[in-house]
Order: sequence, then C-alpha cells, then structure tokens
Amino acid sequence: MTVSLCIIARNEEKVIGNLLRQVKSQTYPKDKTEIVLVDSNSSDSTKSIFERFSDENRNDYINIKILTNSGQNQASGWNTAIRNAVGDIIIRVDAHAEIPENFIEKNVEVIESGEDVCGGARPNKTDDPTPFKEMLFLAESSMFGSSIAGYRRKSEGKKYVSSIFHGAYKREVFDKVGLFNEDLGRTEDNELHYRIRKAGYKICQSDEIISYQHIRNTLFDMIKQKFGNGRWIGLTLCVCYQCLSSFHFVPFMFVIGLICTGAVAIAGSIFNMSQMFLPFIVLISLYALADIFMTLVSVLTSPKKHIFQIFLPIVFFILHISYGIGTLVGIIEIPFFKLKIIKKRRALNGTAGNDNR
Repeated sequence: MTVSLCIIARNEEKVIGNLLRQVKSQTYPKDKTEIVLVDSNSSDSTKSIFERFSDENRNDYINIKILTNSGQNQASGWNTAIRNAVGDIIIRVDAHAEIPENFIEKNVEVIESGEDVCGGARPNKTDDPTPFKEMLFLAESSMFGSSIAGYRRKSEGKKYVSSIFHGAYKREVFDKVGLFNEDLGRTEDNELHYRIRKAGYKICQSDEIISYQHIRNTLFDMIKQKFGNGRWIGLTLCVCYQCLSSFHFVPFMFVIGLICTGAVAIAGSIFNMSQMFLPFIVLISLYALADIFMTLVSVLTSPKKHIFQIFLPIVFFILHISYGIGTLVGIIEIPFFKLKIIKKRRALNGTAGNDNR
C-alpha cells in the first residue's frame, strides 16, 4: 500500500529538522511513500528546511510536496495535505513529534490487518531536560495534570478508542466522512473522530505503534496552551457537543465551584455569617487533598527525584485553573463565535455564487 505522511508546521525551525531526519530513516519502502509538507506561513526558516529536505531526497520517494496552508488554523493545514495526498493510507504527524524508524511500517501493518483508522500511544518528551522542565514534564504526563486520553499512555495489546493522536487513515474514510472542520481549532480531531465513529468505523489503538510529543518548555507556554485548549472546549459546544467528554469540563466545574463558593464566602463576610465560608473551605480542602495525593503518586512513580517537585501541587492548580478559565471564556464567546461562522459561510457562499455567474 502507498502511504502519504503529512506534516504541517508554523515557525518550527527548532524541531522540524530532527523530525525530517526521523522521516528519512523510516523502514517502510520509500518508493511506496509520499511526503506532504505544509507550511502555515512561517516567518522563520521552516519552509527553507522543507525545501532543503525535498531537494536532497526527492528521488527517493513517490513524491515530496511542499504546500502552503492558506487558512487560519491546523484544520485547514491538514485539509490542504489530505486534498493533495495520493496515498492509500494518510498518516498525520505533528511538527512537535518524534517517531521511531518503524512508525510508518507498524501503522501499515495494522491497517493491512483490517483496520480503517489506527494509531498508538503518544507519551510526552521534554527538550534539553533540566530539573524544572522535568517537573513540568511530570505535571503534563500525569493523568491529574493532563487528561485521561488513552493515547497519552502506552497500553498492552490492541483496543478501540474514541480518539487517536498521530493517526493513520485509509483514504476511503475521508471520502465518506469528509475532512477536518475548519471552524474549529485544537478540537478538530475530536470532531472528526466523532464523525468517523458515527459512520461505523472503529479507531484502533495498537501497542505496536508509538510516537512522542514534546511538551511546552516553560510554565508560561504551558499555561497558554491549557487556556487555549480549554477555550476551544467551550467553543466546540456550539459545533459538536457530542464529540466532547464530561471529563473535558472537570476544570471548568472546579472554576465555577470556586467562583460560586467564593461569592457566598464574600457575602458571609459582609453579613457577618461565618457558616457561609464552609462551602468554599470544603471545596478547597477536597481539591488540596486530591492535589497532594496525585503529587505523591507522580513523584513516587517518577524515576527521578529533585527539589523542584515540591512545586508540583502549585503547577497542577495553575494548569487546572488555566484550563477551566479557558473553557469559561470559550462558553462566553459562543455567540460571537457563531456569528463569525455565519459570516464566514455567507462569504464562502457569496464567492461560490460569483464563480457560478
């Protein structure tokens, strides 16, 4: 079977070279592989690195295509890649990833065994480890700090899941269910995978497949990422609430709980009613117990121990608050987001109408 390996990137000059070296070292036959590289209007040397890779390796592959993402988000980038790919299997790989040399080969084996969509575990990695970065890595790798998504941790055997990262898809899947929804950002894979399952396909996670994702290297970048993830969970409610899990809203409910019980406590201080502080104290105490317990579990199961790990409970709290506030902001923005979608579709329909004339 022929494979189209698709990568999109924007300003990824620091990491994309290493990923392309790993692409070049794949064990799957190059004469059955197409490389599709999509640049999302990078202002650094990302596109130059793509072009150099193409110049040096174009005779080894079916084709190496360098495309430009003219849209505004990841979904438009993936759609650009898919529309231009010619392979029987289309594999999606993030720019911040690492893939072992048998990555394509293992995906093809699973597809050839009868699956339509597959992938594997996608644990985290950190760049240039320092004690502080390793503490951030521990927070991101923990189920308490990130999510319960099955692909974040390696599992035994083969199982069917609701979503996958760095997925491999038979071309016919996109022909039947369509491409990524370009109205969405960061949750575009949740929505696509919901449509895939609704169409009757299964998403297979195999322990034979593994890839890695690099975490954000600073606390600020991690906070920004969590806020953005949470915001898109909120916004996605008005597009496809069915593709979201109740677990996506746990940080949001925690933030709402803090706001409500905090408001009651403030009212209690105004009216001199000390019992009104109780809900806030109970909520904070329960969270603190869970936070400390999960910190101990994370530290005790970590192969490395160092002083920065004492900050892990604070980091957990900051990440949860960031995500929860992001979801709250996203929900507040829903009316404006829906209006933006309506205007975008009207503009597209107007363009189509002009073309028809």
